[in-house]
Amino acid sequence: MDTEPAQGQLRRLNLTMFLPLLAVVGAISVADYARSWWEAVVLGAGVVATMVCFTRWAAGDVLRVALPCLVVTAAVWPFAVLVVGSSAAFFGVSCVGSYVIPQLPRYRVAAAAALAVYVGVVGATRLLVSHEDVPGVLFQFVLVPVGVTVVVVGLMFPNKGFYDVVDELEEAREREAELAVIRERVRFAGDLHDIQGHTLHVVKLKTALAQKLVDGDTADTERAKQELREIHALVSETIAQTKELAYAQRRLNLSAELENARNLFEAAGIRVRVNREADVDQDASELLGQVLRETTTNILRHAQATRVRITLSATSITIVNDGAQRAPLPELRGLAALRQRVAGDGGELTVEQDDGRFLTAATLPHRRSEAQENR
Repeated sequence: MDTEPAQGQLRRLNLTMFLPLLAVVGAISVADYARSWWEAVVLGAGVVATMVCFTRWAAGDVLRVALPCLVVTAAVWPFAVLVVGSSAAFFGVSCVGSYVIPQLPRYRVAAAAALAVYVGVVGATRLLVSHEDVPGVLFQFVLVPVGVTVVVVGLMFPNKGFYDVVDELEEAREREAELAVIRERVRFAGDLHDIQGHTLHVVKLKTALAQKLVDGDTADTERAKQELREIHALVSETIAQTKELAYAQRRLNLSAELENARNLFEAAGIRVRVNREADVDQDASELLGQVLRETTTNILRHAQATRVRITLSATSITIVNDGAQRAPLPELRGLAALRQRVAGDGGELTVEQDDGRFLTAATLPHRRSEAQENR
């Protein structure tokens, strides 16, 4: 599972809010200043280039279209000054510059200064074709465009820093989730050590004892056979326990698993809400705990979840999380194994993925009610 990072969500919000406004303002500007169709085409090209750059900035890859958008908007500004007489066309090159310059790896301040100088110098060329009201021309074509350009570009620098902070927080959240998964693996390794470590030590001692009983001067065959039978039983039990652990089928306590899941999610920065519709039947507790443990691991490994809701009833559990990818449902082998066991107990395990939402639900039969009816 995967999801859009926080920075992408913020940029998409900016796209939804400001792109229509940018299109409307650009269209009004073109309609107000253009006196012919070809003037409208040139001014419109600047508006389109600005919108394209804004769209790619919202997608996080503005540098890919930076050069062509800068060339178009930079060419439209002198055309608007010398031919059309529009003082509003500077906004295109100013906007594109404000999207591009903060993304540059170096020389950002120099690039911002160069942009402001370019806007001012081009605006001053209006004096070549208009000699009346020189102060008015300088104010309209130089002072206002340069001032707005400096302000717009300056505002985008802290905006870039804000997105960097968001990225760092997102990375920290991912690291917390990875640590939670690592802690879960360490716990699994500890369980495996508990199962096999003691068994292997006992088997070693009993094997040595059996060998002494067989090879000694006074061989005790019956006792040696007894030791070998105990070794065989101990190894068989260990194999069964290891298999149960590998398939998450070791006896679990649902309350402990619920608390463990809550701690893991909170450590990964995921909000958790638990709804208890009824007390869970004791017969269903173990298997529902296994479903919860496997689902918790899947969410931490494969999702970028921000919220998880766990609903418990007498014989069922439902876990819903956001942050699921919109791609086809991935193969989750742990849940596939649990589905077989749940079905073997007469229940049903459901896994659904829809529009960024992932649902895992397990329902078991009401065994306690059936037992009471048979009495």
